[in-house]
Amino acid sequence: MEPMFERHDLIVCREVDRSPREGFSLVEAVVALTITAVAGAALLVGISSNVQLTQRAEDRIVAQGMARQLMDEVLGGRYMALNTTPYQTNFGPSAWESQLPTRQRYDDVDDYHNWSTRPPVDEYGVPLGKDDGKGGQRHPAFCAPSGRFDDWQQEVTVSYVRPTNLDQPLSGTETSDYRAVCVRIVRHDPERGQVELANLRRIVSYVPSLEIE
Repeated sequence: MEPMFERHDLIVCREVDRSPREGFSLVEAVVALTITAVAGAALLVGISSNVQLTQRAEDRIVAQGMARQLMDEVLGGRYMALNTTPYQTNFGPSAWESQLPTRQRYDDVDDYHNWSTRPPVDEYGVPLGKDDGKGGQRHPAFCAPSGRFDDWQQEVTVSYVRPTNLDQPLSGTETSDYRAVCVRIVRHDPERGQVELANLRRIVSYVPSLEIE
């Protein structure tokens, strides 16, 4: 009779760690970095766009001030030169007024016709942003940043307009008692081309003197 053996199976139990795992897998990390990069790029684009809009708004405000200053200078002159007809058609400075490279001798409205310069300057030829209004330069601490207005340009045109429609300029040798003075400030942008920052238009008229007997 064979001996009887008891069989005891060895059962090995492994403890399973069911606690939440720590850290990220490589795939999760890459996905997270991609999302962060996209969000950062979108944020930078938004910031850049806002900065550009702010800069353009600032440029237009400054340009309006430049245009008003130049317009005041033009309208501060006489309607016509002394001993000339108010209906002359050859607008522009005389030979004597053109001897200087500045506007110091301009004293009539028509002297400014087709005048332009880049960068903008005052009547003494000093760049705007550095001028003191007296032909000199202001203290460096109060000057505009170097090159701030290098690509800006001032323009002035003077033309006769139709009395019945002051928005309609006359052409050729047509004349009237009304002239339109237009002042523009433009910026030369390498990407956008010529950008108009300010455009002012004023009407001046000639009123014949009344002879009293």
